Amino acid sequence: MSVRKMLVIVHRSGWVAFFALILLDLFAGLPFDRLWIWSPALLSLAILVGASVRTRRTQREHPREAVEVGVPVRGRWSALNSPADRTPSHGTHGYGQTYAIDLVAEPAEGARPGFKVLWPVVRRNKDFPAFGEPLFAVADATVVHAEDRQRDHLSRNSLLAVLYLLIVEASIRDIGGVRKIFGNHVVLDLGDGVFAAYAHLQRGSLAVRPGDRVRAGQPIARCGNSGNSSEPHLHFQLMDGPDADTAVGVPFRWRGLEVPGNGKTFTAGDPVTGSLPTP
Repeated sequence: MSVRKMLVIVHRSGWVAFFALILLDLFAGLPFDRLWIWSPALLSLAILVGASVRTRRTQREHPREAVEVGVPVRGRWSALNSPADRTPSHGTHGYGQTYAIDLVAEPAEGARPGFKVLWPVVRRNKDFPAFGEPLFAVADATVVHAEDRQRDHLSRNSLLAVLYLLIVEASIRDIGGVRKIFGNHVVLDLGDGVFAAYAHLQRGSLAVRPGDRVRAGQPIARCGNSGNSSEPHLHFQLMDGPDADTAVGVPFRWRGLEVPGNGKTFTAGDPVTGSLPTP
């Protein structure tokens, strides 16, 4: 096990210890001063800050050229949290997300439900055109990780639901690690130390398994709403290792199409024939 992986485990264990001490204090009391409750949380924060500084230094001292890949979707979509606007695109270098992008289907203006302040608090996944849409391999690759057993939850696109996601759900999922953050996901080895991750996939939709070879443009899964997700969408990123816990993000560009900025729509290619399981 690498030092970086061990630090990730200590980071998560620190948060578990912090919440456990709070509960212990509430129900049984502590045999020491309450200020010590903050010790594991401060340790976790220190590890998080240190990892972010180390990643920024690595990217500054050893910059990588953007890797050209295909577009992972087909049809009319729009971008959220795009690296075309800022990096890290999701506000963190964690989980190899420095250059990650979120994609939501926009087959027509108004087809995708918008954010609501009060009502409805949540929506069903089938209300979103991205849900169930096929996703495609961005290059010839080998599948190194694939899982799709987690459920697709309801949307988090109202004020109350977003606050719940940010304050409660995201923190709990972070303790659970990559699997709980990414939800159902696939990782492809593109070669030359570059790996592509597809996150928030639909349960039961994977058409690949670890060890499979895939061709560029081959359907591999469907878009879902699993993991730390506000609505059905694809979270796509390149990274320098198969484990998002320890990987550093890698910049990318799309073949024949400019990577869109936040809120920008784009149309990618023609549908590719292929079979995907029906969940």
